[in-house]
Amino acid sequence: MEGLMKNGLQKDNIDMLIPHQANLRIAQFIQNKFGLRDDQVFNNIQKYGNTTAASVIIALTEAWEEDKIKEGDTVVLAAFGSGFTWGSVIMKW
Repeated sequence: MEGLMKNGLQKDNIDMLIPHQANLRIAQFIQNKFGLRDDQVFNNIQKYGNTTAASVIIALTEAWEEDKIKEGDTVVLAAFGSGFTWGSVIMKW
C-alpha cells in the first residue's frame, strides 16, 4: 500500500498483482486485505509449487503468455524473503 500511495495510486489502479508464490494462503490473504478480485491476482503455485526466488518472474511470464496482462496495465510484483524482507515493483506494462 505504501508503494501505491508514494506513486499517487490506489488499489483500484492495480490491473494485476503477482505475489510471491510461496504459499497460496498468503497470496489469498493479501488479495483479501487489498480487496482485489480474482481476475486482479495471478497465482500459479498450484501448478508448480514454490519456485523460490524465480516465482514472481515465472508467474509474470505465464500471466503475459495467457494474455492476462495487456499493454498499459498497471502490474504490481511483490516478493517476500527470509528475515522478513520484502520488495515490490509497480510497472506500466
